[in-house]
Amino acid sequence: MLRFVLAKNFGETWVFSVVYGAQFGVALQRICAYIWADKPSAARNFKKTLKTKLESLGQNPYRCRASHFIENENYRDLTHKGYIVIYKVVQDERLIQVLDIFKWIDRGEVT
Repeated sequence: MLRFVLAKNFGETWVFSVVYGAQFGVALQRICAYIWADKPSAARNFKKTLKTKLESLGQNPYRCRASHFIENENYRDLTHKGYIVIYKVVQDERLIQVLDIFKWIDRGEVT
């Protein structure tokens, strides 16, 4: 599942495109289904607020911390309601690739 938001140039400031990867899509569906089983409105709110956060990365892709899981400055961790979203900033293509979402406690340490 990929979704594109077009990059736009506002004067000298570029807005990056946001692309959602397949692994992210599968993980998000699993998380939302888990939340939905308890409270459907919370699942809808989780997805809506996460989308808003991710779309806003296009204006400032480096605002989140460097990833704790991948040692590369272009990989970043966005936190959302106890979950971590890993994304990659591709400068030359003005692109943000949203790679995965998970609970840090379920992921374990990366070696």
